[in-house]
Amino acid sequence: MFRKVREAKLGKVTLRVAEEHGRYVGIVLDATNPTERIEGNNLDDVWRRLHDEAGKGDAHYFGFDGARSRFLTFFPNGFHSAGYEGDERNYKLAAKAKLDATAPVEAAAAGAGYGEAVLATFRSTNLLSPFEKTRLQDVLRGPAADPFIRAAARFTLGGGAVALADMEAALKPHDANKWTVVTYLPYLWRPDAHMFLKPEVTKDFAARVGHPFASHYEARLRMSVYESLLDLVGKTEAELAALKPRDRIDVQSFIWVVGAYKEGVEDPHL
Repeated sequence: MFRKVREAKLGKVTLRVAEEHGRYVGIVLDATNPTERIEGNNLDDVWRRLHDEAGKGDAHYFGFDGARSRFLTFFPNGFHSAGYEGDERNYKLAAKAKLDATAPVEAAAAGAGYGEAVLATFRSTNLLSPFEKTRLQDVLRGPAADPFIRAAARFTLGGGAVALADMEAALKPHDANKWTVVTYLPYLWRPDAHMFLKPEVTKDFAARVGHPFASHYEARLRMSVYESLLDLVGKTEAELAALKPRDRIDVQSFIWVVGAYKEGVEDPHL
């Protein structure tokens, strides 16, 4: 006898897992018919494989093999290509060095008066839009500066959902409560553990490799969204092991290159 234990929508299809005699059976349902059964003894493993199967039905899907191939068309020597360092890595390392020197994470977690230093770090890269930077100027030159920076530092150090909510409370009156803003500082402070989220290109990448982040993403600042992002990052790191990414600066750059670079465009950031 089947007992449904998990179900979710993924784009135009429904994922469903049921338990049958102590084993888990998953199917992908579209408007007309289910796929073949996916079975196993572990619910989370069956759910993951079900997402992988559903992802293959996306028109943009090309899997991690396709993502690696696309990245290597732009940077044939991977993360150690001469052009890669200049185009994608060095300016992020410079921003990290500026942040570490002027607003160290441990000091920022309990301190005050770091608004101008943090604003300068935000302005030193093109990761945020000019519009986002303008709103951040109001945040970081006003009374919300210290609460936001302290919360961002605490999030970096493991503060989780509470620190994320505190960042949102500081940013929301300025309409700056965006994923790009709340993930920027943790990504630079601890690129071994955190990830910068540029939503559209990251959702596109997730769809192309068949990861559920493509459907888990929400604009609302929820910890479950960030945890799904970190799962995508962890799987990407594992798939890129042969290319030896040094940190999540490399992983974020990989995602950006795969989704945003265009063949034949002289400046890949256009």
